[in-house]
Parts: sequence; structure tokens; C-alpha cells
Amino acid sequence: MDADPRGADAGAVARVAASVTELVEALWDRGRPAPVSPPQLRVLRVLERHEGINLRGLTAQLGSSPPSVSRLCDRLQAVGLIDRSPSSSSRRELRLRLNARGRSYLDDLRTRRSADLSAVISDMPAPDRRALLRGLTAFHAAAER
Repeated sequence: MDADPRGADAGAVARVAASVTELVEALWDRGRPAPVSPPQLRVLRVLERHEGINLRGLTAQLGSSPPSVSRLCDRLQAVGLIDRSPSSSSRRELRLRLNARGRSYLDDLRTRRSADLSAVISDMPAPDRRALLRGLTAFHAAAER
């Protein structure tokens, strides 16, 4: 049994969190305009955090294979969201960067997602919103440890 001395069964909380995650993903999928797939969105997020990363580093960050990551980058470059440029340290290496259009895409996506979440959260009673904030803040802190 996953009994928690603070009164919440960790397994039950995990099941509810998984269900909520699925609902949030469905809500967010409505806000994601084509042409970016979930794996491509992951690439954009990594490039946002790791400016100028090379393909090997991106592959490691994503836990994927080089050919798969290369194809993802091909598609993102084709739709104008990322740039590839030669590395200053190695002619054989390319640096990957999120360009202005890619940054704008992520900013717009976050704005839409935040609005969608705000609409749902605003329907909750204030005490529940405060409890949600406390719980999510604690979850975030625990996940980063």
C-alpha cells in the first residue's frame, strides 16, 4: 500500500494526476496549430533552453536516435522554426537554434495554453484554486529534487 503519513495515498494521487495530465494534454492539443507535432514541440523546447546545441547533444536530451532527431530538425527547418549553422569549432558539426519565428510560435502557444487553463481554473472555487496552487508548487519542488 502507498499510504502516506500526511493522509494521501500516493497511488491514488498518481492516478488522479495521470488522468488530469491526459485532460490537460487534450486541452492543449486543441491549442496547438499545425504544423508542429508533440515530438517536434519537444525539440523546440530543448533548443529554447540550449541555444546552439549540436545534433548529438539534442539527441541525448531527447533520448532518441540521431536519424529520428535529424528528421525532426529537417521538418522544423522546412517550416521555418529553427536554423542550422556551421559550428565555429568544427566544420563537420552544425549548431541548432530556435529562430525568431520559432520563439514566437512557442510564445503564442504558451499564451493560448495559459488562457485555456485559466478558463478551466477560473471555474473552480477559490479555496480549490489555492489548494491546487499549493499542491502544484509542492509537486514541482519534489520533481526537481
